[in-house]
Amino acid sequence: MGDTHDDMKPKRIVFVTVGTTSFDALVKAVDNTEVKRELFGRGYTHLLIQMGRGSYIPSKSSGEDGCLAVDYFTFSSTIADNLRSASLVISHAGSGSIFETLRLRKPLIVVVNEDLMDNHQSELAEELADRKHLFCASPQTLLHTITSMSLERLIPYHPGDAKPVAKLINQFLGFPDD
Repeated sequence: MGDTHDDMKPKRIVFVTVGTTSFDALVKAVDNTEVKRELFGRGYTHLLIQMGRGSYIPSKSSGEDGCLAVDYFTFSSTIADNLRSASLVISHAGSGSIFETLRLRKPLIVVVNEDLMDNHQSELAEELADRKHLFCASPQTLLHTITSMSLERLIPYHPGDAKPVAKLINQFLGFPDD
């Protein structure tokens, strides 16, 4: 039956990733009591935070006191297993994290780091949010995004097929069709 919590409630993990950077504003936002209470109220049981180079240390919790279990780590050689086991992903706006999560068809909230100059990542996140593939938030609006999100309104992301483009390029270059 998979991982279960002590009271036989299925384990539902919210995985938070900031990538290789420092994004303390996101870590602080998910460490907020109201955010954790809202996630727990929506049936999530665990909050796992990948905090990168950040200096803000979130508060751990075992979850035994009728609330969300919280744990964190700085880096991992791969977050693929964390993404696969997640019921919800809250991520920085890095394109790698976004597309890896969407390919796994996991519900995703992308939190834009407004402190970055020339933030092309926010354009990507906002475009994908407009297309209803994910939710987009800032650290300040994360709680509101969680309270108002309706996961069933998300549309699965289907990556484009590069084969027709590759075939045209091969034809142009004079390579034989495969």
